[in-house]
Amino acid sequence: MDLVTILDIAIGGLLMGGIYALLAMGLSLQYGVARVLNIAHGEFIMLGAFATYTLYTAFGINPLLTLAIVGPIIFIIGFLLHRTLFTRLRISSPSPGAFESRSLLATFGILFIIQNLALIGWGANLRAYSYLNFGVNLGGAIFTANRLVSLGFAIGIGLAFYIFLVRTRMGKAIRAAAQDPATASLMGVNINRVLAICFGLGAVMAGFAGTLLSMRVPINPAMGMNYTIIAIIVIVLGGLGSIPGSFIGGFILGIIGTVVTYIEPSLSLAAYYFIFMLLLLVRPKGILGK
Repeated sequence: MDLVTILDIAIGGLLMGGIYALLAMGLSLQYGVARVLNIAHGEFIMLGAFATYTLYTAFGINPLLTLAIVGPIIFIIGFLLHRTLFTRLRISSPSPGAFESRSLLATFGILFIIQNLALIGWGANLRAYSYLNFGVNLGGAIFTANRLVSLGFAIGIGLAFYIFLVRTRMGKAIRAAAQDPATASLMGVNINRVLAICFGLGAVMAGFAGTLLSMRVPINPAMGMNYTIIAIIVIVLGGLGSIPGSFIGGFILGIIGTVVTYIEPSLSLAAYYFIFMLLLLVRPKGILGK
């Protein structure tokens, strides 16, 4: 294996890892704070991808500018979903465990509703568009410019999100709700609102990942489940509830997936499952989990 091939695999893994990192950070927030294991998480990446596709092909809006449109729309959808559905489930559930079980079943219903609405709206065929689709030479390895731009935006969004959680008042309220919801409520935190914001922000991160992904690969309404599975594997790898762990885990899984794809493309998803099972047996708390 020569240096160019190694560089191609390493950078290619980072390019895909950026998408995985955003997707996993969103699911980590939804499950780590709001305690909703959102099986429909991948459908939000699909919605973000199709919204960007439509805005670009129908109205000529730059895909990168659509982040400012897609983000607020998907946040509102996620926020309202939690306030109208998951808040009622949480209040009516006799225990946290019962709430997690009920919310898990509810997200399966959300998955099929969103997926079928997308099939009605966009059809079942693959959709794609061309944006920044020219090659860039990095040390002898050729990458399309849209992949490099999407990596830069993924890193920037991930870092900005982490700074938001660490430095802002709302971020501190979110971290307090994650550690001890009852005590946070006694200290003046509006738990219902904070949890809904967490779910909405998690959906936004998936939507942003969908926008960046649509610049690079064809999309279809059934694409969501594979990315949900990948997000679950990443948050186990990084540590349940750890946002930095999800960020790091996304890039690690991206590199591993690229290595496996180089050796045998058909084994990439199987390799992800193998890593998932191995982690559960050897280090279930993940890289940065407690």
